[in-house]
This record gives sequence, structure tokens and C-alpha cells, in this order.
Amino acid sequence: MDPLSDILTLLKPKSYITAGFDAGGAWAVRFAGQSGRIKCYAITKGQCWLSVDGVPDPTRLHTGDCFVLPGGRGFTLASDIDVEPLSARDVFAGAHYGGGVVHQGGGDVFLTGSRFDVDARQAGALLGSLPPLIHIEAAGDQAALHWLIDRMMEEAREGRAGASLAAHHLAQLMLLQALRLYLSTRRPEGVGWFFALADPRLSSALGAIHADPGRRWTLEGLARLVGMSRSVFAQRFRETVGETPIAYLTRWRMLLAAEQLARGRDSLTETASSLGYESENAFNTAFKRIMGCSPRRYVRLQMEAA
Repeated sequence: MDPLSDILTLLKPKSYITAGFDAGGAWAVRFAGQSGRIKCYAITKGQCWLSVDGVPDPTRLHTGDCFVLPGGRGFTLASDIDVEPLSARDVFAGAHYGGGVVHQGGGDVFLTGSRFDVDARQAGALLGSLPPLIHIEAAGDQAALHWLIDRMMEEAREGRAGASLAAHHLAQLMLLQALRLYLSTRRPEGVGWFFALADPRLSSALGAIHADPGRRWTLEGLARLVGMSRSVFAQRFRETVGETPIAYLTRWRMLLAAEQLARGRDSLTETASSLGYESENAFNTAFKRIMGCSPRRYVRLQMEAA
């Protein structure tokens, strides 16, 4: 698979359809922070302000805009930033699966979307480098995204056989399409794997690593693969991703190893071998350095938490 597919697969995002929000007049709603969750919403009518904890300036959202909050930070939506916000818990108290909440008569602004619980074991490592707010402005190539949103809410509303599974998969596609649009419509600024996906050559290097993590990759081999000199590739990769190519390779291997060990399908020796380690000792050393404990202790901790 490609890097974005790999990472979303490891996160195992499980969607929970939220009610649509139809607001009118002067209003503001405060949503508390929720770690281990991704939120993805679209503005299908009207405009409003979005203020995200830790982001200096509020963002003006317009019809057709979409936003993703990967880190579970608290945020406020408002018609006017000076309005005193109500708690989302109170505003959405009567919401039901696939339904909608009408606030102050509605009619001015409508939002819809989903929240995703993700695998807590992987969330910090995989989401930590993403920007706190991913804002996708309305554009001509958003037809697929809006089709997904419409179908997702239709499945939730009508409750036909298989509706829950259909809505779950549509919500995942909505999240994926939003991330794709963000990468394709601007050059994201930041440090981490996500930002490297916007660079064709670095994205190719990540793709090669993800396609064959057990291969004996070298800096020279990766640079040659993407048509860059060793020094230029090393510098650009480190500046964009925040670590060397070999450090990224090792960390990705350990995240895969953690997933394999947690499933309990492969032995420690089999896991080490599949990821390119000829000796169990070398694998154990790398795993402890990246994951903070030995592989065997990690497995015990997962069993205790289950």
C-alpha cells in the first residue's frame, strides 16, 4: 500500500456519525478536546468562524469548506467570535444517529461530518506531526468529497439494511478525500511524514519504504531511486520529515512490529525476520529504543489492557 493508506490502516479509524448541525442567528458552540480522535466536518451552507485550541487566529469557514482536526484539540464554532459559547454536550444532547440538531431556529449555517476514534497505541506516533487544523477551502475538485458526505448522511438517515457499515466506510473515504485535497491544493508547511507526501520525490521514497519495509534500504539506494544526490536527498528528507530516512525506516518497522505482535499471529522471530532483522537481539534493541520497552513486555502490556 501507499504511505497514507498504510498509516490510516494502522490507526484503524472507527467512525461515529454525528448529527448535522443547523444554526441560525447569533450562536457559538464549544467542543471539548478529545485525545485519540480525529474530526472531519464540511460546511454545506452558510459561513462561520472556527477557533482551535493552540491555533493563534480563528479561521473563517465558507460554504463548501471542509476541515479536519487530527489531534483531538478542543475547538469553537461560532457565527461571531464575540458570542459566549454554549457547551456542545448541551446543544447536541438530543441528537440521534444520522439525525440533525436545529439550533436557534436554524437556516443560516449547516455543517455535517464525522468523528473517528483511532488506535490509541499508534495515535501519538502517527498523528503527532500533523497540523492541528487542516482546512480545505471550497474548490472545483471537491465533487467527490461532497458526494461522500451526502451519501453518508443519507445512509444514516434512511437506516436501510447495512446502513451502519456503509456509513462507516463512506466516512473513512470522506476523511481520506479531505486529506488528499489538502495535499493537492497547497504545499503544506510543517515537519513530519504528512508534509513529505506533498513532495513527489520524498513521497516516492516513503512509498518505497512502505512497499518493502524489510528490505535493506540504504541512504544511497533511496536517493538513487528518486533521482537525487545522496546529500541533497538526505538534507531535504530530514528537513521535511524531521528525521533521517533510515531513522524513519526503523520507526516504521517498529510500528509494524507492534501491530503484528499485538495481533499475536506471528512469533517474535518471525516478526523480526519479516522486517529485515537477521538477529532477534538487533530487533529487540531497535524495538526498545523506539517503543520504550522490550517486545515481550509490550505484548504483556497489550494483553493486560485488553
